[in-house]
Amino acid sequence: MANTNGSFGLRPIGVQGSGANTTGATEYRIASGNTNAIYQGSPVVPLSTGFIDIVGAAAGGTVGLLGVFWGCEYVSSTTGEKVFSNYWPGSGADSNFPVKAFVYDNPNQTYVICSSASLTNEATARGHVFANANFAAGTSGSTTTGISSATLGVSTIAATAALHLRIIGIQDDPENQDFTAAGIPLIVRLNNSFGAPNGAIVAGTVSNTGV
Repeated sequence: MANTNGSFGLRPIGVQGSGANTTGATEYRIASGNTNAIYQGSPVVPLSTGFIDIVGAAAGGTVGLLGVFWGCEYVSSTTGEKVFSNYWPGSGADSNFPVKAFVYDNPNQTYVICSSASLTNEATARGHVFANANFAAGTSGSTTTGISSATLGVSTIAATAALHLRIIGIQDDPENQDFTAAGIPLIVRLNNSFGAPNGAIVAGTVSNTGV
């Protein structure tokens, strides 16, 4: 039976170790003139300008991921009213007011993300735990729900440490355990998180890869 999971980007589910899981988000800013849509569940990067942007933005440089975007608040340039949204649409904000973004940025945060394709069987899937991977459709999403359509790119799974995600487990979910189909919920953390002590600094204007 096919899995019930659809794509939804990264959803926070806990923290590594026995630390308290506050699942708290930190407020950052998006430039009001930023035309890149950023969807709930999308990975974001810090910019040298002090703002954030979707992973892969040229101005982001080759930096570690800051975290996962969960929504924003801004003042509409049309109505003058405050808007709370699952996603940043890439326009529509009054430039006289800040665009506030809320990001899950704990380096120890763990997330669940759907596999982009079949993992063949449970044994093969288990063999991918502790491997690394990149996103499939890392920058896309729904303008109706505001939710990311990012999945974990099964074809990218490798030992390469430079890949964005580290697979650390498989979520136990009876409705999503058909390993021959896409949608297996994999538990991951961000590799080289920007907020970690050894996180990459903001530098250069080379695009991120793996999206």
